[in-house]
Amino acid sequence: MSVESTRKVMERYIGAEHGDVSDMSDDVVFTIMSTGQEHKGPEAILGMLNYFYRVAFDATAETTNMIVADGQCCLEAMFKGKHIGEFAGVPATGEEVTVPLCVVYDLENDQIKRGRVYFEVPAFLAQVGAVPG
Repeated sequence: MSVESTRKVMERYIGAEHGDVSDMSDDVVFTIMSTGQEHKGPEAILGMLNYFYRVAFDATAETTNMIVADGQCCLEAMFKGKHIGEFAGVPATGEEVTVPLCVVYDLENDQIKRGRVYFEVPAFLAQVGAVPG
């Protein structure tokens, strides 16, 4: 893959706001790095994204930085929204949160093959009062 084709795939995926997994390979794997939990296949990843952005939170990810290389992308964002469902053992609080988020993507053949998700759970817990800030 070239840097330009990697950029095109990532811009298409990001532009779909976590509702389209057509740019993912059939054997794609996303890993939540804080827990080691893996989501395998486009449908499982779509379910994970739906949980993050529409079930546990009513949220968006605002990109702050995107570094693109040949077959790789590192996306840094601020996850912003309302805590509307259980997350990390914390029942819905209705609190607005802004949580740093980073995802490192590996791509092959113009498809996303792997994602490593770094979500700052301690920042979330502090913002909803589950731990001292």
